[in-house]
Amino acid sequence: MKFNRLFLLLPLLPVLFNCTNTPATPPLVGTWELVSATTTEKDSSFSTFDPTHKMIKIINATHFSFLNHAINGDSSATRFSGGGGKYTLADSVYTENLEYFTDKAWENNKFPFVVKIVGDTLVQKGVEKVEKLGIDRIIIEKYKRVTD
Repeated sequence: MKFNRLFLLLPLLPVLFNCTNTPATPPLVGTWELVSATTTEKDSSFSTFDPTHKMIKIINATHFSFLNHAINGDSSATRFSGGGGKYTLADSVYTENLEYFTDKAWENNKFPFVVKIVGDTLVQKGVEKVEKLGIDRIIIEKYKRVTD
C-alpha cells in the first residue's frame, strides 16, 4: 500500500521542489520588425507605414530601443532615426519612457500602449502626446517577431 501512495505522489515532486522565485521573461522580450502603422488624428485615420524604410524594436527585460532607416542605402542622417529608454509592463499596459531620441523634443515623455501578442505578431495601440510639439494622436503599430 505504501508503494502505491508513493507512486501517486511522484508527479507532484517537481511542483513541490521547484519553488524558485525567478521572474518569468515578459513575452515582449525580443526583436520585432514593424510591418504596419496607422495614426488617427482629429477623426482622420491614415497609414504611416513607409515601405521605403525598415524599423526594428528591440526589447529586453528593462529597456526598449527602436531603429529606423531608409532601405535605399542613402547615408544621409535625415534617413535615420532611433530612440529608446526604460519601459514598464503591467498586465497588457506597456509604457515607454522615451529617454533618448533623434529629435530631442520627444525625450522625457511617457507613451502608454495596450499590447497584444498573437503568435509572432505584437500589436501596440496607444496615445502619442507631446504637448510642446502639439502632437496628440492615437497610433497602432504591428510588429513581427524577428528573434526571441
